[in-house]
Amino acid sequence: MEKSPLSLRVAVVGSGPAGSSAAETLAKAGVETYLFERKLDNAKPCGGAIPLCMVDEFDLPPEIIDRRVRKMKMISPSNIEVNIGSTLKDDEYIGMCRREVLDGFLRDRAARTGAKLINGTVHTLEIPSSESQPYTLHYTAHGGSATGETKSLQVDMVIGADGANSRVAKAIKAGDYNYAIAFQERIRLPEDKMAYYEELAEMYVGNDVSPDFYAWVFPKYDHVAVGTGTMRVNQAKIKSLQAGIRARAAKRLEGGEIIKVEAHPIPEHPRPRRVVGRVALVGDAAGTVTKSSGEGIYFAAKSARMCAETIVEFSNAGQRIPTEAELKIYLKRWDKQYGMTYKVLDLLQTVFYRSDASREAFVEMCSDIDVQKLTFDSYLYKTVVPANPLVQLKITAKTVGSLIRGNALAPTRNW
Repeated sequence: MEKSPLSLRVAVVGSGPAGSSAAETLAKAGVETYLFERKLDNAKPCGGAIPLCMVDEFDLPPEIIDRRVRKMKMISPSNIEVNIGSTLKDDEYIGMCRREVLDGFLRDRAARTGAKLINGTVHTLEIPSSESQPYTLHYTAHGGSATGETKSLQVDMVIGADGANSRVAKAIKAGDYNYAIAFQERIRLPEDKMAYYEELAEMYVGNDVSPDFYAWVFPKYDHVAVGTGTMRVNQAKIKSLQAGIRARAAKRLEGGEIIKVEAHPIPEHPRPRRVVGRVALVGDAAGTVTKSSGEGIYFAAKSARMCAETIVEFSNAGQRIPTEAELKIYLKRWDKQYGMTYKVLDLLQTVFYRSDASREAFVEMCSDIDVQKLTFDSYLYKTVVPANPLVQLKITAKTVGSLIRGNALAPTRNW
């Protein structure tokens, strides 16, 4: 499928961290890139935590980071608190950001790099009948004199970065996945209460706040994000769990004012098909959110960058159209680099989120310095950090001991 030099056209649908990262990478290489976003002031419901490696890898300026968290409190179902963070070096932290700020920065940078930003909602992706024909995107324009006008664009390749409810995924019949719901309230606190969260974040576990995940209080610029996540997707359950975290954190939230209420689906595993023809899915559309931590921002941006880098490589920087087989190499590289991380986090969620007894054991285990260092290093630098054999043995013994003491290995009832 050869074309004339420097003529590859790629549409990226969605301009969150995934879409903007893909568009920037493509535009930098000289590929003709169109970046679609339906809502330029979108503020996605999100805990907003990003690892230190993302700040470096994606060259994020200091003003993007609202807070630098250096301390975490893990709070068990019986309200036992474990403080973690003593293993962090002076220059290490977890970044807390507002998605509207982070997304806006990444989108603007992609546009400055050369991506053509289109404020519009893509409602139909027309699949070509042959490999030599282009894809056609039909979209409704927003903004300016073209507001409400239906337009079309033809491209050679498409990257679907349009989230858990991806229309691109539906168009290519990528298959469904299970998903959780994240519910979050942004609460502005009095100064004295906000000072408590200066560089501290809290994670609560327990059936009262989530039967299969955790709840959080994360500090932002001038407020805290208080939320929970669960796969038990119904409105009554979500409200009950949010009431649970509000009750558990009540003293620390006294005098707070709710300034925003948000909810959003979170994929629980990758879609059955992430590359079909000359269309690739990245980020939430592909299902790159991790189990256990529910983290998605870094992995969304990283998957999109790897996808775009693969397109640049196999198109010779835009001089030819890559094949489906070549595009799938992005998936092979992704799975090779991060497959083990996903398996470990999946196992952790299965073992430690199964009952309140196992959650008590999990929080107890977090008091161990070796466990803390392994956990923070894995999160900050996105590797399953290999400890030396003696430390690994100690952590394994600690895990089993905590589970036995908490009677957490007993069978649990089905929910």
